[in-house]
Amino acid sequence: MRRLLGGMLAVLLLVSGVACKQPPSVPAPAQTETAPTAPADVAALRVKANAGDAGAQNYLGFAYFNGQGVPQDYAQAAAWFRKAAEQGDAVAQSNLGAMYRNGQGVPQDYVESHKWRNLAASRASAENQKIYAGIRDLVAAEMTLAQLAEAQKLAREWLAAFEKRGGK
Repeated sequence: MRRLLGGMLAVLLLVSGVACKQPPSVPAPAQTETAPTAPADVAALRVKANAGDAGAQNYLGFAYFNGQGVPQDYAQAAAWFRKAAEQGDAVAQSNLGAMYRNGQGVPQDYVESHKWRNLAASRASAENQKIYAGIRDLVAAEMTLAQLAEAQKLAREWLAAFEKRGGK
């Protein structure tokens, strides 16, 4: 039951738009808080995403996740979320964690899910920190102690490497 509830909560947050909200440090790539639906909007978003705009990459991932303006494609969604997550975008980190939790576009992997959700919780705006930490804790409840230790180690290593690259 806990596993089902955790999966449903993660999908609900990802689809509801809570996970699509941008933290203050990442400018929104569009005027709205939802992914674009028109092909022209997607094309403009793709230009920004390809130029390295983490907010645009997250939105493009969200568009692929929901099939808004593009065919639904979980692998593409995960790839775009990863690009933004690697730049330190907390929303994308949470979204990527959801993809790993549910095995959508990537193999199901609780260690990776927890790692990304842990990073999101540590880097999110105050408004989203509790949400991400709560979801991270739902994943943790399904993990062994060894898996949890590995996830925490990977998160620390990612953060150290990110800071060494000059990430904030």
